[in-house]
Amino acid sequence: MPVSMIPPVTASDFLTRAGWSGAEILPLAGDASFRRYFRVVLQDRHAVLMDAPPPHEDPRPFISVAEWLVGQGFAAPRIFASDLELGLVLIEDFGGNRMREVLDADPRLERPLYRDVVTLLTELATKPAMAIDHYSLSEYQRELGLFTEWYCPAVGADVDAAEYVTLWNDLLEPVIAAQAHPVTVLRDYHAENIMLIEGREQLDRLGLLDFQDALAGHPAYDLVSMLQDARRTVSPEIEADMLAHYCSLANPGNGFDAAYHLLGVQRNLKILGIFTRLWKRDGKPRYRAFQPRVWGYVERGLRHPALALARAWMDANVPVEKRAAAWVEFAE
Repeated sequence: MPVSMIPPVTASDFLTRAGWSGAEILPLAGDASFRRYFRVVLQDRHAVLMDAPPPHEDPRPFISVAEWLVGQGFAAPRIFASDLELGLVLIEDFGGNRMREVLDADPRLERPLYRDVVTLLTELATKPAMAIDHYSLSEYQRELGLFTEWYCPAVGADVDAAEYVTLWNDLLEPVIAAQAHPVTVLRDYHAENIMLIEGREQLDRLGLLDFQDALAGHPAYDLVSMLQDARRTVSPEIEADMLAHYCSLANPGNGFDAAYHLLGVQRNLKILGIFTRLWKRDGKPRYRAFQPRVWGYVERGLRHPALALARAWMDANVPVEKRAAAWVEFAE
């Protein structure tokens, strides 16, 4: 079902209280949650109105992480005003130059832009993690369960879910151990959540969005999110180059490569489940178009030696015809 982009009835009064009386409210975007975004224009001033309606959404985590990121020197939106009871937040407008569309228009920018967004992650990794919940084993397993709960029934795959849980407990053990010194993980760090801000230079021009679900976890997670983008194909060559670039700057240690591929498969199995749920439960069939790409990342990751147990389970439980082939007719 399409997202309604009619502003909430409370928006005008909220904007008046915030000093934006008479501002024009223009539709901007909806996303996979209940959140919606509107551009607010008043003469030469502009901002973005986030509608995060309770009880479905809680804007407090977004505000908290945004303020922390700004305090650490990163380009997250400044918070101009908020009403937590209404779920309305007025934030800084980073303009309309989103990384995804910039790359679509000029593919020559791909390598330098990816180098910049990867460099930003190395800077983030130097900061002590924000005081937020940790990416626990139970959270990793909850996410993995979306694959067996939603994806597998949708394609008619009868799987051994108990073995799946057990093998991932074992696979994730070194990842959890490495999180003894966590970083702030933004969790949705990809080309559609990076704005290229006009008038700024270097990393300060990289505007960060959609980080309200941040957790303290492994530094490889956001790197995977960017380099195995569900909505934009990243070639194996670019992925390998940017992984090497990260390691050259951050020097993360010998276990990082295995953790990167483990978290890549973990994240993409979660995404396969989420996109299936968005189609089946939430009436958003367009997410089926992303499934072949996501499967490509999964298949790539399963070839890594650290994923041998996961590869064996997949071969025994999910036939090839129930993987990417099941979604080819919907592909972009």
